[in-house]
Amino acid sequence: MSISQTHLDRAITLAKAYGATRLILFGSALVQPQQARDLDLACDGVAGWKLYELGARLEEELGIPLDLVPLTPPTPFTRLIERRGKILL
Repeated sequence: MSISQTHLDRAITLAKAYGATRLILFGSALVQPQQARDLDLACDGVAGWKLYELGARLEEELGIPLDLVPLTPPTPFTRLIERRGKILL
């Protein structure tokens, strides 16, 4: 499997539609997109069940397994994502 710029562009569009204020790419899709088996994203601005709805919609539309992590409240893990990830939004 491969993560393309088209996948990322669609993820950004959907995240914006759900009210996301930040979207950060991390994990294997950042390091080796050609060999990534899933898409790891961290998101801010989408609260509660809407975050789960966004995750389900992204997985469905992109056809790629997805890990979607909330950036709020901050944790050591989310701070690491913020430092090492690629800001998409």
